[in-house]
Amino acid sequence: FAFVFLNFGLVDMCGIVAAIARRNIVPVLIEGLKKLEYRGYDSAGLAVLQPQLTRVRSAGRVADLAAQVEGLVAEIGIAHTRWATHGVPSERNAHPHVSNSLAVVHNGIIENFSEIKQRLTAAGYVFTSDTDTEAIAHLITDTQKTTPDLFEAVRLAKKQLIAAYAIAVIHEGDN
Repeated sequence: FAFVFLNFGLVDMCGIVAAIARRNIVPVLIEGLKKLEYRGYDSAGLAVLQPQLTRVRSAGRVADLAAQVEGLVAEIGIAHTRWATHGVPSERNAHPHVSNSLAVVHNGIIENFSEIKQRLTAAGYVFTSDTDTEAIAHLITDTQKTTPDLFEAVRLAKKQLIAAYAIAVIHEGDN
């Protein structure tokens, strides 16, 4: 597996939680999201590696997400509470966003996401949300075609983003 967390000058109303341990981190992720509820949000979600990537999202409260992940066990994961900036509050717009075997959560606004989305759509990527975050996921996946190392691919992809933001990324299969 691989995990990357980068903060480039911001944190907005959204919340990111990430965990790696030699025990089940799903309760840790849920507890972290509960501690962020006071900030306000419209949806929540998480992605874990077991070792395959598993994503669960909810347009409701963290309690709704917690009920959906009952019994889920993993040692690495990322989670997010979202305050809508792109796209309506809905499960399809909730984080994490996935591209192939990679999941991303993101705080902030990517100012040039429309241009990135147009370029990636022309390259064959299919977008299933209205968010700028999904563009980050596809951009990193696209970068990994020439730069397989996750950290390096994230570093190169972030150079193409115009924004202040924080992201957490997990990727299935990196050891």
